[in-house]
Amino acid sequence: MSATPESVGADLHALLDGRDWTRLRERLAQLPVQDVAAGMLGQAPERRMLLFRLLPRERSAEVFSYLNPEQQDALLTDLTADETRHILARLPPDDRTALLQELPAEVTRRLLKLLPPPALRQARGLLGYPPESVGRLMTPDYIAVQPDWTVARALKAIRAGAERGETANVIYVVDARGRLLDAIELRRFILAPPRARVQRLMTRQAVSLPAFEDREAAVRVIQHYDLHAVPVVDSDGALLGIVTVDDVMDVAQQEATEDFHKMGTVGAFKGSVREASPLTLYRKRVPWLVMLVFANLLTGVGIAYYEATIEAVITLVFFMPLIVASGGNAGAQAATLMVRAIATGQAHAHDWARLLAKELAVSLALGVTMGLVIWGIGAIRGGAGVGIAVALSMVCVVIVGSTIGMMLPFLLNRLKLDPAAASAPLITSIADIVGVLIYFSIATAILGLPAP
Repeated sequence: MSATPESVGADLHALLDGRDWTRLRERLAQLPVQDVAAGMLGQAPERRMLLFRLLPRERSAEVFSYLNPEQQDALLTDLTADETRHILARLPPDDRTALLQELPAEVTRRLLKLLPPPALRQARGLLGYPPESVGRLMTPDYIAVQPDWTVARALKAIRAGAERGETANVIYVVDARGRLLDAIELRRFILAPPRARVQRLMTRQAVSLPAFEDREAAVRVIQHYDLHAVPVVDSDGALLGIVTVDDVMDVAQQEATEDFHKMGTVGAFKGSVREASPLTLYRKRVPWLVMLVFANLLTGVGIAYYEATIEAVITLVFFMPLIVASGGNAGAQAATLMVRAIATGQAHAHDWARLLAKELAVSLALGVTMGLVIWGIGAIRGGAGVGIAVALSMVCVVIVGSTIGMMLPFLLNRLKLDPAAASAPLITSIADIVGVLIYFSIATAILGLPAP
C-alpha cells in the first residue's frame, strides 16, 4: 500500500523534529521522488529548504520538477548559484521551460545565464513559442531512426538514446532532412528480424501537431488516439519534439481548474489556494463580485417598476424568489453542460442550432414539470389566477434561463473569448433580471392588473 502525501509529510515532520538526520537522509533516498515532493508541500519554508538540501544530489532535480511553481520559486531564492545551476542543467527541457515561463522576466534572464550553451540554446528555442502553444509544452528529447536502417542498428541507437529520450515506448522515423515519416512502437522493433529494414515496419499513420497549435489540441489528440506521446513538427514537417502523456495530464488538469475558476467568477488563477496570499485571493474575486452588484441592481429596478402590481397582489412576492432562482439554476445547468462540451470538443460552433432545439425541448419539459409542482401551491395561497400566473411564469423563466445559459458560451466562443467566462453567477444575474420582468408581466396580464 502506497503512502499518502499526508503520512509522508507527517513522517518527515517527525524526523525533522527529532533531528534524526541519518534516518531522514535514508528516508528521502528511499521514497519515490513524487512522494518526497508531496511530503514537502505542508512543510514550513525553512524546513522545506532543509529537506531539499538533505536530498541526494542526483535526486534533487527530479524532486524539484514535481514541486509546484510557488515552491520552486521559493527554493531558487535561497539556493546558491552552484545548486541552481545543477538543478537547471538536470531538469528535463519541458520542465525547465515550464519553470522559466512562470518566473518574472528578470529572474528568468538570471537563470538562463547559469545554463551551459547547449541547454541555453534549447531553453531559448522553447521559450520562443507562444505561452499556450504545443511548442512550449514539448521536449526535444526523443529517439529517432531512419527508414533505411536495419532493425539491429535501430535497436543499438534506441539503447544509446534511452537515457536521453523522454520516452522509449515509441520510436520516430525521420528522413535525411529530419521530416517525420512514422511513429512505431518499441515492441515492433523487438519482435522484428534484426536484418529487416525499418521501412518494413512503417505504416505511415503517424499523427502529429504543429508547434504553434494550442496545447489543448495535444490533450484531445492523445485522448482520441490513445497515444503515449504526440510528435510536434514545424511547417515543413520536420520533427521538433514530442509532448508526452504526463505533460498532457498536467495541461488537462490546469485547463479544467481554470474553467472551474472562471465559472465561479474567480478568473484565471494559477497556483494553489493553499499557497496563495489573502491579497491574491481578494484581487481575483473582487472584480466580478463588484460587477455583479451593479448587475443585480437591475433586478431591483425591475421590482420597483412593478411596484403597483406587487401592492395589488402581495402574494406574488412569496413566489418571486422561487421563480427567479429557478431561471438562474436552469441557466447555470445549461451553461455548465455547454462550456464543458465546447472545452472537450464535443460541441462546435456549427452545432448551435441543433443544440438550441434540443435545449428548448428539454427546458420546456423541465418548465412544465416545475410549473405543475408550483401551480397547486399558487392556487392555494392566491387563488386560481395566481396559480396560473406562477405556473406559466415558471415555464417561461426556465426556458429563457436555459436558452441564455446554452447560447452565451457559444456567443463568447464566436467572439474568440473563453466560453468558461459564462460563469454561473453571471448567468444567474442575467436570468434574475429577465425572470423578474417575465414574472410580473405575466402576473399583470393574467390577473387583469393595470400596466405599470
